[in-house]
Amino acid sequence: MATRTSRLELRADPERERRIRFAAELNHQSVSAFVLDAAGEKAERVIAASTATTVPSEFFDQLWEALDAPPQPNEPLRRRADEPRRVDQR
Repeated sequence: MATRTSRLELRADPERERRIRFAAELNHQSVSAFVLDAAGEKAERVIAASTATTVPSEFFDQLWEALDAPPQPNEPLRRRADEPRRVDQR
């Protein structure tokens, strides 16, 4: 087991504390281990949800087809490409 060098503190209302202590006991864990496991699992879910995007398969197929299709130039892009370029050097 890795050495723990950081400390987390929290406050809970009495009912929530009782439920956490009871759940930790049922799981044969200390309250600290139980809370740390639960918070770690929640952190992984939140991180995964923020780094992955889930879309319906039909949308994904349409997106994939659009990305594979050659770009279609349009008039606003042509006008912008014809404008003089401004270069800022820092």
